[in-house]
Amino acid sequence: MFTKAQQGEAEHAVRPPWWRDPALLPSALSGIALAIGYLFEWGGGEIPALVLQWIALLAGAYTFVPGTVRRLIRGRVGVGLLMTIAAVGAVALGHVGEAAALAFLFSLAEALEDRAMDRAKEGLRALLSLIPDTARISRLRGEETILVSELRELDIFIIGAGERVATDGIVVDGASSIDTSAVTGESIPVAVRPGDTVPAGAINGSGTLRIEATADGRDNSLTQIVALVEQAHARKGERARLADRIARPLVPTVLIIAALVVVFGFIVGDPTTWIERALVVLVAASPCALAIAVPVTVISAIGSASKYGVVIKSGQAFEQLGTIRTVALDKTGTLTRNEPQVVEVASYGYTEHEVLDFAAALEASSTHPLAAAIVAAAPNAKPGQDVGEEAGHGITGVVDGRRIRVGNTRWLDPGEHRATAEQLAERGMTVVVVEADGHLAGLIGIRDELRAESAETIRMMRDLGITTIMLTGDNERTARALAAEAGIQDVRAEQLPADKASAIGALVAASPTAMVGDGINDAPALATATVGIAMGVKGSAAAIESADVAFTGHDLRFIPQALAHARRGRRIMTWNIGLALAIIVVLFPLALFGVLGLAGVVLVHELAEVLVILNGIRAARRPASARPQALSPTATPTPVDTPESTLAK
Repeated sequence: MFTKAQQGEAEHAVRPPWWRDPALLPSALSGIALAIGYLFEWGGGEIPALVLQWIALLAGAYTFVPGTVRRLIRGRVGVGLLMTIAAVGAVALGHVGEAAALAFLFSLAEALEDRAMDRAKEGLRALLSLIPDTARISRLRGEETILVSELRELDIFIIGAGERVATDGIVVDGASSIDTSAVTGESIPVAVRPGDTVPAGAINGSGTLRIEATADGRDNSLTQIVALVEQAHARKGERARLADRIARPLVPTVLIIAALVVVFGFIVGDPTTWIERALVVLVAASPCALAIAVPVTVISAIGSASKYGVVIKSGQAFEQLGTIRTVALDKTGTLTRNEPQVVEVASYGYTEHEVLDFAAALEASSTHPLAAAIVAAAPNAKPGQDVGEEAGHGITGVVDGRRIRVGNTRWLDPGEHRATAEQLAERGMTVVVVEADGHLAGLIGIRDELRAESAETIRMMRDLGITTIMLTGDNERTARALAAEAGIQDVRAEQLPADKASAIGALVAASPTAMVGDGINDAPALATATVGIAMGVKGSAAAIESADVAFTGHDLRFIPQALAHARRGRRIMTWNIGLALAIIVVLFPLALFGVLGLAGVVLVHELAEVLVILNGIRAARRPASARPQALSPTATPTPVDTPESTLAK
């Protein structure tokens, strides 16, 4: 949760254009003074040249020397210390111009680095600007306008046409469509009506909505996304740790080598030459580019991913996401809509309405998703009596004097109608058996339809060379029917939570594996996977807490896009680390043997750092090859019969 100070910083700390950025002023002054000083030096004006070089030196040094001294007092050494020693040494040897060039280039690189990091964060912080400053809430005495920071959970607030949603909530009155593109990256507006959830920052369409807040005005999904991603780069990944492991001991090592070079100079009787070379070695071996190689890439990439609904909780998770070769997906609520509906009823000795009424009378008190589907198909059924639940099997009770049992085919045998039950299951339905007074009354087929984009999501993963597997607690026939529609060949059905975790453990042992799920029963598997991806919109708190990545959008096709995005980010990080190390390896001997002087080494080093920064910023770009297009008609699942159309036949 953000503090007020953090919120204010996030809302207002936006860098101005580079030509008006005060942080670049010292570097600009240093560069201008240095350039004019060189002109005077070439023209024979030694005194004005020296004065301007000192101005350039002091302006550039102002940006890093004070901070270096403060860190040194606290016992911390860094690249700034190497640059400070090199600058002081150059001045002591009478090379003020070279010291000024070092100070200018290093201060410029530091300023560009700061701008790059801020640029990577600004897009993310801009999410907070999607939250309006005020909200209209409904009171007993009428409407009242308050600050969004004063909006509390359970308050009823009103969103007019074209207004932004102030915080997460549930529609209690009105119908409209909302545009969530700025929050989740999805360009198609979503229709909403009473009972539907709406996220903070979404733009309302033409209707007026009354929404019950499910989160405080300053502690909602948007602020949590920003908080997670702002903290993500602090939990560093493998490549970040690699860069740190190299850079941390490199600074004291370089100081020791430089000292040994100086000692060697006194031994051979030419201390001045070797002191100069020691100073050049200090600069040549400094890990400037290495220190920034990974952070700017990670922050750029994670911030970019959050804009299309993929919240990556750490740098380590981002790097691991780029290694994934296998993705296991839960069925219900992940590949499917998690909105089961009765699609077929087979009755024996009773009408289809009576079969549904028997089942709905008992299921009215159940919280099972299948129960909600049955009750929705028979909303006028009267509650049964003496209702009791047989855990894992079904439910019993009395309806209109008849002893009714409702349950799965493992508990209630369909008998001679088993073939019909199997046919329903093969068509992707979950079969519920209804028994009246010990005799089969009917079979109810309930189906949770695939998401419209499920098949295309699987195809996109296949194009990336990723193997997909379905892990589900549903029965084998239903799972295989839906998996075939989605294009998944490997199906693991009737999996308990422990079974899912065990299956993921075996997959992880073979190759990096991601698990995508949304329920409490998926939490162990999400925690076991190389990367756990929780469906954050409708997912359980346990699933989201166990996962490394939270998917807050609706369109599954953003998941393969995130995988492609992470792969590209890993390649950029690897290239950055390789370049940074190559610069040190190449420059060190050139500096040690006097091939390059201080100015040349500084120039090459700082140009390399700028190149690393610019390359890292590229990680913010989303790979075009993985961007989902609008759903085509062929991607929409074939319509199935509704309960009403089935009963009317």
